[in-house]
Amino acid sequence: MKIYTKKGDKGTTALYGGKRVSKAELRIESYGTVDELNSFLGLVTTYMEEKEYTDLMHSIQSRLFDLGTHLAAEPGKKNLILPEITAAHIVQLENYIDKMNEVLPELKFFILPGGNKAASVAHVARTVCRRAERSVVRLAENENINPILVQYLNRLSDFLFVLARKLANDANEPEIVWKSH
Repeated sequence: MKIYTKKGDKGTTALYGGKRVSKAELRIESYGTVDELNSFLGLVTTYMEEKEYTDLMHSIQSRLFDLGTHLAAEPGKKNLILPEITAAHIVQLENYIDKMNEVLPELKFFILPGGNKAASVAHVARTVCRRAERSVVRLAENENINPILVQYLNRLSDFLFVLARKLANDANEPEIVWKSH
């Protein structure tokens, strides 16, 4: 299979369902940002040593492909097979957030992103996740988007914040408290 088709050379791409649209459309921006997030999660995973968490990250990456499929689906097109994203996926993230928070010091102040390379990349992933969430919210303001997609991205950004704290904590890196000047 060839990677290049030349069909997008004039600035269009095909949605799942066949319709061609501009690559500048918000729908394309939304799933492109989810793809960018997925790439950053792959990078975060390269810093992780706990198999439980690398397996979890691979599971999250798969969910992001599922989420991207929903975003890439042609609106109104019948008979498209869309993978499920459920409340159970969100609960899984919440459970890991709670588990990580059990070993982290109580958060009393805003902290600056950083700590070590792993934590820093997790913070970058968190901000890309927030951008993806904002993009999907904008899309949902104009089109029928399953609300669970926004909920999943919202919870994922919370998860990534706590993960960044955990990665820094595991490396005995102190958190840097934000000081307003």
